[in-house]
Amino acid sequence: MIVENVKQRKATRIILTAFLVVVSVIVMFPIYFMIIASLKDPSNLFKDGLKMVFDFSNLTGENYIYTLTGEDYVYLHWYWNSLVIMLLSTTVSLIFSAIGGYGLAAYDFKLKKPLFMLVMVVMVFPLEIMLLPLYKMIIQMGLMNTKLGSVLPFLMAPTAIFFFRQYISGISSDFIDAGRVDGCTEIGIFAKIIVPQLSPAIGAMTILLALRNWNAFLWPLIVFNSEKSFTLPVGLSSLLSTYGDNYELLIPGSVLALVPLVIIFLFNQRQFIEGLSSGGVKG
Repeated sequence: MIVENVKQRKATRIILTAFLVVVSVIVMFPIYFMIIASLKDPSNLFKDGLKMVFDFSNLTGENYIYTLTGEDYVYLHWYWNSLVIMLLSTTVSLIFSAIGGYGLAAYDFKLKKPLFMLVMVVMVFPLEIMLLPLYKMIIQMGLMNTKLGSVLPFLMAPTAIFFFRQYISGISSDFIDAGRVDGCTEIGIFAKIIVPQLSPAIGAMTILLALRNWNAFLWPLIVFNSEKSFTLPVGLSSLLSTYGDNYELLIPGSVLALVPLVIIFLFNQRQFIEGLSSGGVKG
């Protein structure tokens, strides 16, 4: 009986592994196609239609050289703008959201439930509903075509506040009480006791917020009005027009745009998995 169970588990593991390998290949194929296409001469990319098999002898790196050096280094301007906005917005959102989630989870005050309900309501509203008031606010503040204008409306992330609130609710209040007994300030309790225990949650939200900020398109499209101030999604979309498509910049630029996200995920993947699994157990 035990031997049969072992064989069943082994067979299940093999089938599951094979299934995941197939899914991984399917998911990775578009990325493989994009990388190979970025190394081909754009004039021949669609000449005979899209082919699944590539002639590796005709691959060249000239497209990447043109992307990084051509057009007055405009692509590097887009890249830098996206990096600054992503790092600033993600960092500040993590700090404010963690503090907000901690306040909603650890303290009892009169407006606690209404504030939490407000967070839930804002999570439901799509960005399109808030575009007009946000746009008027940024104009009145004189922040059009500035990085601060792109970042300011999203410094508080309702999803992150909710996530941190749920995660901190699963942490025993004994830690907080012990800190107060030892004479630790409220800020010290949060910084020295709570934050170290938030490592999985911070890792998970770092990936999710960085992905959101890096891929943001609609709001940067409205805020920025000069070519060199564009972010990557806005800049790359501007390469597609009715007068022609700049594939020698578009395709390599799209490949290079994946690099920061891959780096962020590699540095936070363990915390990301722990955060999601912990949230599932505590939820």
